Amino acid sequence: MLFMCYCASRGKGLSELTAHPCTNERCGGLNVTLDDIKQFNLQMFQPQHGYRYSLDPLLLARFCCQIPAEGRIIDLGAGCGVISLLLARLNPTVSVAAVENNTGMAALADKNIQHNDLGARVSVYSEDVINLRKSFSVSTFDLVVSNPPFRKAETGKVSPLVGRDSARHETTAGLADFLAAAKYLVKPSGRICFIQHPSRLTEFMALAASIKLSVLRLRMIHSNAESPATMFMAELAKGRRTAPVVEPPLFLREMEEEYIQRRQFEILELFGAVPFDEEYDYKKQRMVE
Repeated sequence: MLFMCYCASRGKGLSELTAHPCTNERCGGLNVTLDDIKQFNLQMFQPQHGYRYSLDPLLLARFCCQIPAEGRIIDLGAGCGVISLLLARLNPTVSVAAVENNTGMAALADKNIQHNDLGARVSVYSEDVINLRKSFSVSTFDLVVSNPPFRKAETGKVSPLVGRDSARHETTAGLADFLAAAKYLVKPSGRICFIQHPSRLTEFMALAASIKLSVLRLRMIHSNAESPATMFMAELAKGRRTAPVVEPPLFLREMEEEYIQRRQFEILELFGAVPFDEEYDYKKQRMVE
């Protein structure tokens, strides 16, 4: 059973979005669990303690534009590979490069790729974002996607859990480096999609403009209609001059019944929980297969 949890903060909510851990192993020096993302037919190994992916990658995967057949995707800061594998499932003819600087997480991403039988289309590169020009030619990807660390180095609280701090805080590469790498890698006809904390929005827009990346779409993510944004998603392209389309905000949790009935369907459809034409009792049906 899959319980829909409307929580966008990192490290929370995936116990509800996935099945309970069904195994405990070690990979890349990490104690790991194996969790199901049933609607995408994926099983993901992830650290038992430390950084565990949340709702962010699922939202970002659905936010991304459609990829041409036989297209190429690159995931910058792939972690355990969840976005890479989601995009491979959503685009069954594309190839995906998963770039991860942390060797333990890169090993975990490779384990996930093999476990889900996607080794023919998804590959892991254990490299730093700032060094990618040595490994990839310019303008070679149809989609560059990233869920980068959202805190600057030496800011905020330091987590005692191994791996969580490096996932939340910038280390060798900052936001400017992620955007510069994305611009280098994406085709002129391609797209770049990021998810980031709203405290970085002004900086994000300024950095994008400084390297002549145009923001095409912007969508804010909120817990409910009364709360401030918790994250934002942006689609960019190079060589364009256009004003961004600010899409309707995505509310992940709403206390008002009227809003639940109008909008909760969007969240359910996001995960393929119900087809568009199915009658649905939003108030009572919180558990879905």
